[in-house]
Amino acid sequence: MRGRTAFSQQNHPDSLSDLAEFGSNPGALRARLYAPEDLPRGAALVVVLHGCTQTAAGYDHSAGWSRLAAEEGFAVLFPEQQRANNANLCFNWFVPEDVTRDRGEALSIRRMIEAMVTKHGLDRERIFITGLSAGGAMAAAMLATYPDVFAGGAIIAGLAYGSASTIPEAFDRMRGHGGPTKSELQRRLAQASSHKGRWPKISIWQGTADRTVAPSNADALVAQWQGVHRVDAGHGRTETVDGQTRQVWCDADGNEVIEKYTIAGMGHGTPLNTVGPDGLGHAAPFMLDVGISSTRRMAAFWNLAGADARSEATVDATATHATAAAALRTYVAPERPRPARVEPVEQPEADGSRASATGVGKVIEDALRAAGLMR
Repeated sequence: MRGRTAFSQQNHPDSLSDLAEFGSNPGALRARLYAPEDLPRGAALVVVLHGCTQTAAGYDHSAGWSRLAAEEGFAVLFPEQQRANNANLCFNWFVPEDVTRDRGEALSIRRMIEAMVTKHGLDRERIFITGLSAGGAMAAAMLATYPDVFAGGAIIAGLAYGSASTIPEAFDRMRGHGGPTKSELQRRLAQASSHKGRWPKISIWQGTADRTVAPSNADALVAQWQGVHRVDAGHGRTETVDGQTRQVWCDADGNEVIEKYTIAGMGHGTPLNTVGPDGLGHAAPFMLDVGISSTRRMAAFWNLAGADARSEATVDATATHATAAAALRTYVAPERPRPARVEPVEQPEADGSRASATGVGKVIEDALRAAGLMR
């Protein structure tokens, strides 16, 4: 694993603009965006959700999404959490009010997407979403509650939809303790909306040395999505991509629907490759230069980037897969009042890659440790 480069989320260029008008905002989120000057009509949209303690601009600078959007000709939407909602800037991924269709933060993000599609004339069948940690868990919630909106998604160090609904449960699940059974996770995903069409294709990323979100959560995500895609664990293939393990599952039509990248020795964060001719982004806390660009690989999985982005794969076994596309629906839902919340926040890595939790978040964490619910 490559060494990390310290890089403050506050000391970075901001390439993003504000999306000022997108209707009512029950989740009280900020909307930021990047659209290339020559963005064509019918371009794709990628929605990017930052992790705890991060900002939209900081995550974009490190992950390189706006740069890739300029190269490939798509738009990027960056919902941003506000401290009034969550002291640690985490999306409230485990709060039922915020991860239910047409409510809370989920509805705010949905309305931002509709505003972007309308304003820029984007392709409703090429909308994708990704996120890290709490943002990854919120991306999983958006994919579960609005499968009709997204053609694909990517979850980095995240958790399965419906795996927790309280703070103690959230900490337990992050550490790989307890949680719903495979069949119950599949039931919760299937019942999160009334969707009857094709489901989004899913990319899952996890480090083996992650001490914040246990690697078993990636397995739970795979198991959850195998249900709606009607594939099982035994019908996949394994290959090596940029020195890392990629597992792939497919449906009866032979098209890829689920992929899982396991990054050997990586802690909690987004995998980057910042060097060489295809280098993208900048290393920072929780943005880890490990020699593989999750940003480029996700875009290739969604057919947003050139095929050469996955040309170095070494195949170990074969299987069949399916394409995902979804139609976007417009809707109106009532705005609901919302109190401020605090969400479980990542613990420091051994190298001190983030500041310790403060304020209300620290009080909650201390209480959970005293109760034996958190180490």
